[in-house]
Amino acid sequence: MSNQKLVSVIDYGMGNLRSVAKAAEHVAPEQVRIQITDDADVIRDSDAVIFPGQGAAKACMKALNNTGIAHTLMKAAAEKPFLGICMGLQVLMTHSQENDGIDCLNILPGDVKQFDLQNHPDLKMPHMGWNQIHQTQDHPLWHGIEQDSRFYFVHSYYVVPTDTDTIVGETTHGTTFASALAKDKLFAIQAHPEKSADAGLQLFKNFLNWNQL
Repeated sequence: MSNQKLVSVIDYGMGNLRSVAKAAEHVAPEQVRIQITDDADVIRDSDAVIFPGQGAAKACMKALNNTGIAHTLMKAAAEKPFLGICMGLQVLMTHSQENDGIDCLNILPGDVKQFDLQNHPDLKMPHMGWNQIHQTQDHPLWHGIEQDSRFYFVHSYYVVPTDTDTIVGETTHGTTFASALAKDKLFAIQAHPEKSADAGLQLFKNFLNWNQL
């Protein structure tokens, strides 16, 4: 099809790739093709990018630099519809506290901080399981997702953006933190939509039908 759109799911060796790709494929319009790739040329030619991730920021940044796609990702995030998931949100920031500090991609200025739960002995780290996201701003990717819907989280660090206007969702685990950020064509979420049942599938559907794509 001449009007087919390509959406790349970035493979850098650290992500729930197949679950993400299968969830996206499940709700993708007919004209959208989902492809897992680590090829910079394919990423450059894509109409949109999904950037999943899990694990540690240091290992993530090492993998991105070793594969040579860090710059390609930065360019894609500035130009194309871009969905970051979990670690795919955190490494968009400037700096992470993890491992005594690691520089990240600096696409969204701000820091990544570790939860301090000393005053919340009833809470565990990592923050794991279902929790609500409170939508703090309207956004096309929230379409059809009820306010305070539950999403699935697995993380020990959270983002603190310099520009609070980029915060479109918040969650509370001891502290209230930014769980979704958006700027221009970029949307990034701390939770795992591929593990978040109907709300997560709706998020993928909204991304793949976004009029930016």
